[in-house]
Amino acid sequence: MNNPELLKKFTFGSDITQEQLDFYNKYGFIHFKNFIPKEQVAAIVQSLNEAEQYIITNNISEIYGIPLKIGVDDKGNKIVNRMPFSSVYAKAVADLYKDPRFELIKKFIPDYPSRLGLQEKDGVVSNHFFNSANSAYKQLGWHTDVLRDFVMGQKMLPMINIGVYLTHSGPENGGLRILPGTHRQSAFSMMFSKIQVVDRNEDPNEILVEAEPGDLCLHEGRMWHRVGISPNFGEKSRRRVMYVPLICGKVEIRNEHTKTPFYHKLGKRFKFK
Repeated sequence: MNNPELLKKFTFGSDITQEQLDFYNKYGFIHFKNFIPKEQVAAIVQSLNEAEQYIITNNISEIYGIPLKIGVDDKGNKIVNRMPFSSVYAKAVADLYKDPRFELIKKFIPDYPSRLGLQEKDGVVSNHFFNSANSAYKQLGWHTDVLRDFVMGQKMLPMINIGVYLTHSGPENGGLRILPGTHRQSAFSMMFSKIQVVDRNEDPNEILVEAEPGDLCLHEGRMWHRVGISPNFGEKSRRRVMYVPLICGKVEIRNEHTKTPFYHKLGKRFKFK
């Protein structure tokens, strides 16, 4: 990485500043330090752990038609590696998104009316990456989040993935890798400059987003990004982060009667880890 500006961190204040807007528009991501306090992080993790045990005990395999990724840790215990709509079972997660500061994030999409997708797409996704022999989620190949819109025949509108970090995230436990500026590429490049999800190779232009518990990171859904695999196994590989999308366009609410989208059925069949 030759541009030290890409390491810049911001503080989330009472409003979004022009500097923050300019940075996001240029690079397609922005990192805010200490968005929520460590005590709130701990409460969210506890709530997710309780939700995980409830899901495992009751053999729940999907929420609102979206499949869960359930694997096994290094001690032989089941672990929910990917929990969509986690706010349904984890109260502390649901409470987090009542924070009025999330309304300010809409300023990063000024040309479209936008909303938090709490009951759309996959809702609040709790990712629990863990490197073990039978983990269901160790890494994720290069992709753009607008892939879903493309396969559904919808317009690829701006969207933001809002990430709240629950653990340290760095090279030792995988971490988010992004290609800054690729949110401004052509629609063709957004879809085909890499093999979506399958390509896991390092890119010479990628940067690693290193974050601490309580940090907030936004990245544009049209930008290429991946999740690296941890070089460690077991506890040292654990990484937890929650994402909720800020979306535009047609409202498509999901509930307990909604069917599983076909692209999730494909993902389950091919077991991308």
